[in-house]
Amino acid sequence: EALEAATDRGLREMGFGYRAPYLVETRDLLQELGGHEYLMHLRTIRDADQVQEKLIEFKGVGRKVADCVALFSLDQAEAIPVDTHVWHIACREYDPSLNEVKSLTPTVYRRVGDLFRSRFSSHAGWAHSLLFVAELPSFRNILPEDIIVQMKEWREQEQEKKAADKKAKKATQA
Repeated sequence: EALEAATDRGLREMGFGYRAPYLVETRDLLQELGGHEYLMHLRTIRDADQVQEKLIEFKGVGRKVADCVALFSLDQAEAIPVDTHVWHIACREYDPSLNEVKSLTPTVYRRVGDLFRSRFSSHAGWAHSLLFVAELPSFRNILPEDIIVQMKEWREQEQEKKAADKKAKKATQA
């Protein structure tokens, strides 16, 4: 409703840049679907994947953003927004075989989310949020020392692996 009169140009002038047309299109589609009532309906769906699918219909909304909206605004406590930090947690703590995966396909995205859901059940999204914050440098100093050391060692191993992979790739191209 607050964006009802917003235009692409006006949003660009406000600093939204390339996102401006996405906001206008999202507003229009949301109004078409029923506006506030549609969002309230999404809150009643008990399947976070179904809510994600509905949200990625909006232009410019990918799985991560859809899961953020679902978790933080639509009562979908099993939604797991997967980004670099969450990926690192999943690789380090739950499934080291994920280190071999080359890209975050929808199947792999789902696999990472399932790791959290299998561990934390109906509170997986909130567990994800706590683990995510712990991964941020600004919060590390409040973690137990053994966890900080473990995280540092894992990051160093990851950097060494990436450097070795890069070196091997250069060698095969030469």
